[in-house]
Amino acid sequence: MMGLIQPFLIKEAIMTVNFKSNEAEARENRLGSITGYYGTLRDLGKQAGCGGLRDKERCYSQASLCNAACALSQLSFITDAAIVHHSPAGCAVTAMAVSNSKDQLAGKLNLDNSRSCYVSTDMNESDTVFGATDNLRDVIRETYNRYKPSAIFIGASCVSGVIGEDLESIAAEMREELDIPVAPVHCEGFKTKIWASGFDAAFHAILTHIVKPPEKKTNIVNVINFFGSARKEITEIFRELGVEPLFLISNTTIEQLSRLSESIATVSTCGTLGTYLGNGLSDQYGVPYVKSLQPHGIAGFESWLRGLGKVINKEAEVERYLEREKAKYLPKIQEVREKLKGLRAVVGMGPGFNFNTTRALQELGIEIVYSAAWHFDKQYDDGQAPDAFRYLLDNSPNDYRLSVSDLQNHEILNILNEVKPDIFFSRHTGSTVWAMKLGIPALCVFDEYAIFGYRGLLNFAYSVYDVVTNRSYTENLSKRVKLPYTDWWFKQNNNHFLRKTS
Repeated sequence: MMGLIQPFLIKEAIMTVNFKSNEAEARENRLGSITGYYGTLRDLGKQAGCGGLRDKERCYSQASLCNAACALSQLSFITDAAIVHHSPAGCAVTAMAVSNSKDQLAGKLNLDNSRSCYVSTDMNESDTVFGATDNLRDVIRETYNRYKPSAIFIGASCVSGVIGEDLESIAAEMREELDIPVAPVHCEGFKTKIWASGFDAAFHAILTHIVKPPEKKTNIVNVINFFGSARKEITEIFRELGVEPLFLISNTTIEQLSRLSESIATVSTCGTLGTYLGNGLSDQYGVPYVKSLQPHGIAGFESWLRGLGKVINKEAEVERYLEREKAKYLPKIQEVREKLKGLRAVVGMGPGFNFNTTRALQELGIEIVYSAAWHFDKQYDDGQAPDAFRYLLDNSPNDYRLSVSDLQNHEILNILNEVKPDIFFSRHTGSTVWAMKLGIPALCVFDEYAIFGYRGLLNFAYSVYDVVTNRSYTENLSKRVKLPYTDWWFKQNNNHFLRKTS
């Protein structure tokens, strides 16, 4: 199986993070990413490796997500930055999604986020005809006067993009007037079908408008993650290695972000999330980006820590820590593994968490019978295929069925009804509840650190065991709910959902 990796050595010394560009190129164009595929794990690997992978389109799409939501929600968690979304009010629904989480996280960490906000310019029909740059200037000024943020991010929208609003010029004017960074975020929804492109748009704005050249080197390790629920554990681990974590970008300040170039290394908990910022810091400022599996389960945790240890010359300290933790947790993991061995599972997540979670499930003896990735990156910004995907190609005990489905609920239910797994795993509560309506136990793995390291894998295994053995709620729900999908729909072949090849 080792020969399967070789086709993925696509390019060397690649630099796809273009600091001279005003925006990050969409993943479809930059990385060759797709949202439509049907086949198997190793067939996908073969097609991606030989250059034969082609995206497929849908004649019908039930649901998806806008890349602006990913871009602006990430930036919203900066404690002293303001978001001005140049959009109709409806586009700013992201503000409702992040407001409570942002306040709760800041409160738990005793941080003051009173200088952060998310506002909309509330574009209307008249604005789409005559333009709204004057209103945008006024909103930016009022936002600054009210909140005194350390930086302002101007988020684009489909409407402002279609009518050609010049956000770059407005940002330049307001930077000079307010004397703070004012950065455009080019996250128009129509530019990409892959919502993860929004992460890249946000990080491009940070890399090009916030990060400064280094004045000195520190012992800080950048940890690219979403919310940082394992701050305590990671801080303790890194202390043993003589370094300090900086969790990005949730609950950071503009001052901290401006000094990312001074860090000793960068790691991530999700390759999808981390590729643009990690590789950008490496390309532009020489901050090593640790290329490894993400820290989910046994192999991932060891790869992640060993990769960091090698970069910061702390390999001996890492091995001592791993040996101590193995003795504590691996025997217990083996015990619960015997209870889970043979379970059949379906996984539906974004590709970064999908492939890492799949690996951890296989470590618990769970058979993956189907996997749905919301998109697929055949390579990251270093020109190499995702490590988590390559690991599965070489180590998965079975060549399971796999599709790329863009979070299409009607496809997921068709798959679940056909495969009838013992359990369904997703990172979206909206998916798990539909599985339960079919009578299939489901577990939402929303927390990115739910399977972090040996202890996380053990606790996760207990959660899985609880879900598959306590089925009364799922069974009662399925008996009392009428699904909107007919028998005719459930008899459709999943492959028929993808008809056109672009």
